[in-house]
Amino acid sequence: MRVLIVTAVSAERDAVVWGIGATAPEVAELPVPGGTIHRLSPVPPTGPPLTVDVLAAGVGPAAAAAGAAAALTAAAVARTPYDLAVSAGIGGGFTTERPTTGQPAAAARPATAQPAAARLGSIVVADAIVAADLGAETPDGFAAVTDLGFGTVEHLPPAPLVAAVAEATDAVRGTVLTVSTVTGSAERAAELLRRHPHAAAEAMEGFGVAEAAAAQSVPALEVRAISNAVGPRDRAAWRIGEALEALTSAFATIAPLLGTWTLDPEGTRQ
Repeated sequence: MRVLIVTAVSAERDAVVWGIGATAPEVAELPVPGGTIHRLSPVPPTGPPLTVDVLAAGVGPAAAAAGAAAALTAAAVARTPYDLAVSAGIGGGFTTERPTTGQPAAAARPATAQPAAARLGSIVVADAIVAADLGAETPDGFAAVTDLGFGTVEHLPPAPLVAAVAEATDAVRGTVLTVSTVTGSAERAAELLRRHPHAAAEAMEGFGVAEAAAAQSVPALEVRAISNAVGPRDRAAWRIGEALEALTSAFATIAPLLGTWTLDPEGTRQ
């Protein structure tokens, strides 16, 4: 089992590495400028050997996609492809109750299945990874790129893995929105929740990782530790240290699960 974990910055990477931390990481350079992999080989309780590569690819969906694509391609060329790509780090949480109106981001989920509020220091596992601002402004409001007939704005992680990770880490399950501009007002937060009532968190890299993974038919997962509330920008209220500690704790729990997540006899990952 080979897993690629992509973070934005080195502090997030280190938090993940410390959580998995069965051994000191092996540091290797990707064949791209600035691409440094931290490789760990924790011993899973059952199942095949596990290799986890952690990469700090940069901030934003473009950097995340470029870094993830480079790592995925290098592994494929070396005939050691990854089985799973994970976007991990801290993020903003939708800490208030959900609106009672609006359409679900994914038709497969009923409108009543809204996630719990994501409190500071909690963990969110994405059951959908959505590009929230990829599209166009129109006289009738925002139109997602899918509505315009181009590509997609949503990737769905493997449901059994999402359920297992969320249960093990006591995480909130919901949509994690990928944005290029961090929300800084109550009005924008409310608009995002109106369009995506299943949203539990906001971050800047998940969709980029998921797009790169989908291009190579690799499933993706997103895990976020909540450092701040989505809404009016108040740096004094952010709890980055607490969120990084939560991220470390979460990956100490997640790593053994990754080692047991393999292909079932029908060829689907479980």
